[in-house]
Amino acid sequence: MNHISQNHISIITACYNSEKFISETIDSVLNQTYPNWEWIIVDDCSTDSSIKIIETYKDDRIKLLKLKKNMGTAIARNYGINQAKGRYISFIDSDDLWLPTALEERIKYLQENNESAVYTSYKRVNEKLEPCLKDFSAEDNVNFNRLLLNCPVFISTLIYDTNKIGKIIFPDVCRREDYAMILNLSKKTIIRAINKPLVIYRIRCNSYSRNKWLMFKLQFFVYYNFLQLSLYKSIYYTVQWAFNGLKKYERI
Repeated sequence: MNHISQNHISIITACYNSEKFISETIDSVLNQTYPNWEWIIVDDCSTDSSIKIIETYKDDRIKLLKLKKNMGTAIARNYGINQAKGRYISFIDSDDLWLPTALEERIKYLQENNESAVYTSYKRVNEKLEPCLKDFSAEDNVNFNRLLLNCPVFISTLIYDTNKIGKIIFPDVCRREDYAMILNLSKKTIIRAINKPLVIYRIRCNSYSRNKWLMFKLQFFVYYNFLQLSLYKSIYYTVQWAFNGLKKYERI
């Protein structure tokens, strides 16, 4: 594997019509205390001014790649992962923010504890960056069986070591590609946790994840089609996922 250095991090972002938030996301990455990174932003045929905004930033570590046709988040991220040269792979969505030590603390944790993957707690805010839910507290030692119940791992908090587990790509699973990738990652390693909010998750009012009935159906398909569980197990885990989701978002 051709790495730039043993401590180099590749950051992956899929961008689509993110003009409203992308500047804040870029600023949060540029403000990282850990400097040894490349950032691969894959634009998925944005029709707004996202590309123009990204191109105003003159930092050689930022690499903007433009897809010729809209391919969806999974394929856009995979394109970036395939181009990545860093030993460590991390992700940030185009509307989220990292606190200044997000990279430094995660890579330090992996190296000092000889671990393969780690995620963190995170803050939950609305589009105006106002707190809308209490901070999500990361639980430690997340494995495949735990992930079947629901997914505590938020993609913008995750980093993993390709020297230990290789590159993990995103399955092309309709609107559940994050969850499917994390399931695959958990088949190779336990996912450890830093119980400290290092990421700001912006909960957008028009996000498809706010459509509960749609998400219920898509989640069932993850169990039944992607994981090929039995009908009974797929229904069981979908109900568990829904119940745990209500607790996660403080609905019960």
